[in-house]
Amino acid sequence: MAGMDRRAVVLGALAAAATGTQAVAQAVWGPSARPGSGDLYGLYPAPRQRPRPPSDAGVDSGMYGPVPGEPFPVPGLRSDTVPAAFHRRTVAYDSVEAPGTIIVDPRSHYLYLVNGDGTAIRYGVGVGRSGFGWAGVADIRNKQAWPDWYPPKEMLERQPDLAAKMSDLQSGVGMHGGPGNPLGARALYLWQGNKDTLYRIHGTVEPWTIGKSVSSGCIRMINQDVIDLYDRVSVGARVVVTGTPTQMPTVKAKPRRRAPETDDAWL
Repeated sequence: MAGMDRRAVVLGALAAAATGTQAVAQAVWGPSARPGSGDLYGLYPAPRQRPRPPSDAGVDSGMYGPVPGEPFPVPGLRSDTVPAAFHRRTVAYDSVEAPGTIIVDPRSHYLYLVNGDGTAIRYGVGVGRSGFGWAGVADIRNKQAWPDWYPPKEMLERQPDLAAKMSDLQSGVGMHGGPGNPLGARALYLWQGNKDTLYRIHGTVEPWTIGKSVSSGCIRMINQDVIDLYDRVSVGARVVVTGTPTQMPTVKAKPRRRAPETDDAWL
């Protein structure tokens, strides 16, 4: 009988410990943790949920800390959300390109901003998944803070659930800029001559995709990084995306009706 009592005490303690652990643990970066996360946009699979303390422990308070002065919150990034290899840093980088040029290397998932002194600022990025990659030379024709998103008609047809999140905006059916918008805090619009490539360099509400090939072609960055890049580059800056130039699409190959500065067909 005494043995049974001791067993009951041990089992009860284990159950209490498990219950306590479950109460402390929470899913972070999962569909229930962030509005608009998971596979809402059909561009990448939802990440696996994992337990994490419900505190701000581990949130970067420096380079990736909360960004003040923004019209919408830009929360601090947990230090383990994006591998350290893809954190922003200045690196040795020899290039024949002029200072202020952006060079994107999709294979390594890095974007370089050439400084012109044998160094560059290197940012980790997410790039196009298989079948959606592109390469070529373009220039930044427009820059927008907290841009609206205008998904193409084809995307809305493939994902009818998106319609409930759209509104009638000035340039068509889209989503207002804000913390749940997949373009994030900033967007740089890439053109070739007088043609919009339909590709963008933009922020993201899915920072765990940095360093991966998951998008529909756009170059996505941590919001803190795209804000930093936005403040450093000017309209007209040259953008070089390494790879096979013939992969770069044109408006002729992908027609659309909305204003070119705000049509974000490729994420």
